[in-house]
Amino acid sequence: MKYRKKPVEVEAIQFIDTPERLEELSRFGLDPVNVSYKGNPILKIQTLEGKMTAQEGDYIIKGVQGEFYPCKPDIFEQTYEKV
Repeated sequence: MKYRKKPVEVEAIQFIDTPERLEELSRFGLDPVNVSYKGNPILKIQTLEGKMTAQEGDYIIKGVQGEFYPCKPDIFEQTYEKV
């Protein structure tokens, strides 16, 4: 059987390591905004599946239940379009 993904609108912000973007992530509802600086900046996110990490350039998506999860830019751009 084949299935098609239901059209669902999500909110997303691209992770860029600037004070302004970190503040925007906080207003977005990501709490705490936890960035590790061992080498490249890594954003640590508590998801429904446990802790995940996002690298700079990844998108942070707020799901339909208010949950957060990271998504690589190429996958995000193949899956979502701006509304």
